[in-house]
Amino acid sequence: MPALRSYSGLRHRESRRDPGPVTLGRIGALEVRLATTAADVRRAQRLRYEVFYEEMSAIPAAAARLARRDFDHFDAICDHLLVLDHEDCRMVRGKRVPRVVGTYRLLRQEIADRHGGFYTAGEFDIGPLIARHPHRRFLELGRSCVLRPYRTKRTVELLWHGIWAYVRRHGIDVMFGCASLEGTDIAALARPLSFLHHFAPADAEWSAAALAHNMVAMDLVASEALDAKAALVELPPLIKGYLRLGAQIGRGAVVDRQFGTTDVLIVLPVERINPRYLDHFGVNAERHAA
Repeated sequence: MPALRSYSGLRHRESRRDPGPVTLGRIGALEVRLATTAADVRRAQRLRYEVFYEEMSAIPAAAARLARRDFDHFDAICDHLLVLDHEDCRMVRGKRVPRVVGTYRLLRQEIADRHGGFYTAGEFDIGPLIARHPHRRFLELGRSCVLRPYRTKRTVELLWHGIWAYVRRHGIDVMFGCASLEGTDIAALARPLSFLHHFAPADAEWSAAALAHNMVAMDLVASEALDAKAALVELPPLIKGYLRLGAQIGRGAVVDRQFGTTDVLIVLPVERINPRYLDHFGVNAERHAA
């Protein structure tokens, strides 16, 4: 029932004066902005359902299957980043509504602290990590997905532009979250998991481990026996993107049987982002500013 209560809250928020789209950037017909209404959030949830449950192997609960939306109680407290295609619109009450083709869910630390914590805490012991950095502001990234025809450099770049603009706007110091490898057969994922363990481990100050009762070892292939080139090919594009930015990986993985994935912890301090990406997007996210 908490999900139903959260959506009541979204409807109440939507009934107030609508501040209008919060545009963060644009490339051609594609725009990245924050969701501002419950209808925006529902469109993001429908995209997540299409990607996670219809394309991939996630198993929906009865409520999600009936609604054809992926949702949980975190949706009510998160900001939702949307990529919209203004060349693919439908008419709603006489207005053109562009299609949501990409999304990310963003949860700032001060919001999480007021509402019971982060989603990631259900899989990884992030409390000590956050406690080691009491003066840093953390941002959780999650529920990332892009519609198949839009999985291009342009769409991904626009999503990252939106995240960077959000980070700058809110003074974020550290980004983190769960990132997924598709599948729950650990033996089949031995190569990419071992690559992350050997070549991208978090430094001690940024490290956090999977919760003990869920932890799956990642050091399945010795470093000297690992085919690093093949392992890189097998890594999901999202995780490779995080690594290029400068992200580090926590200790241990977690099998998420509902979503049919194996999850690792990504930690990305802003100070460690590769400078060439900062130059690309602009220090204050001005490259694709609308």
